[in-house]
Amino acid sequence: MGKRILVIQTAFPGDAILTLPLLQKLKEINPDSELSVICIPATRDIFNSSPAVDTVHVLDKRGEHKSIKKLFRFARNIKGSGIDELYSPHRSFRSVLLTYFINSPISVGFSNSSFPYVFRKIVNYNRDIHEIERNLSLINYNGSNKLLPEIKLNNNSIIKVERFIETLSMDKLAAIALGSVWATKKYPVGYFIRIGKYLNEKGFRVLLIGGKVDFEESELVKDKLDDAVNIAGKFTIPESVEVLKSCKLLVCNDSAPTHMAVAANIKVFTIYCSTVPAFGFYPYNEGSQSFGLNDLQCKPCGIHGHKKCPETHFDCGLKFSPDIVINQIEEILS
Repeated sequence: MGKRILVIQTAFPGDAILTLPLLQKLKEINPDSELSVICIPATRDIFNSSPAVDTVHVLDKRGEHKSIKKLFRFARNIKGSGIDELYSPHRSFRSVLLTYFINSPISVGFSNSSFPYVFRKIVNYNRDIHEIERNLSLINYNGSNKLLPEIKLNNNSIIKVERFIETLSMDKLAAIALGSVWATKKYPVGYFIRIGKYLNEKGFRVLLIGGKVDFEESELVKDKLDDAVNIAGKFTIPESVEVLKSCKLLVCNDSAPTHMAVAANIKVFTIYCSTVPAFGFYPYNEGSQSFGLNDLQCKPCGIHGHKKCPETHFDCGLKFSPDIVINQIEEILS
């Protein structure tokens, strides 16, 4: 029997998608292994849809497993199955505790993790490379960082997406995603409307994608466009990736849809308000671009953004005209 390998990734959906190439490479190197992942409920579908993953353990860190006692029981159950190697791209205190409780003979984590000395091997967290490369450095892989995240749907999801695409006839499709967990990462809705109108003028029918929380804002945009379709909250993340494969491009914030479009291998134009591509979360597939206002003293104000602008003016979003974005998209599309 092959090794039992565990990867801990309990971060947001975007980070989960960026962990998929690590899982793919681990499975390629260890084809007979049993590869499992610890994730949160919001990312379960992502890991269940990865051909590399055999088992998904869902950690409800805000509910069922919130207490240290429940976390210990969760870890003990996994430890009981026997783990030979453990890798933790996630750097939180909870992930370190899981590593300590599971006590694998091989455990690898980043130097900037909470209490990194819990890991038997510590890997330097290199801020100057893409997150895909950083994750792959945990297994000392120095090959190309152009690995695309692989997501494979089950039959029911395939049928669901195919039926939806059929309803759109053969329209030329473009997608817009308005959402982000962080308010200072969100480009103004009115500016997205302007971009949507430009896409209409170029002959595109616009799909508005995102989660359930993005539905109402997406409705505001839909109502201002010609024949747009709001599918925010209608599809799982893996299903949304499949929908994106029928689109020519996606325009979005520095958020999970960027990585969904990379997984779909379509052009994605990511708008950076309070954050910057240098953090290593930019789209890296061919034809994709990152846009932002880069001459502000207050930018970046944090790697994750904030619930509101620390300087109260939100210049990184409001001063970045949609006409600049449109001109750059025009250049690339031509």
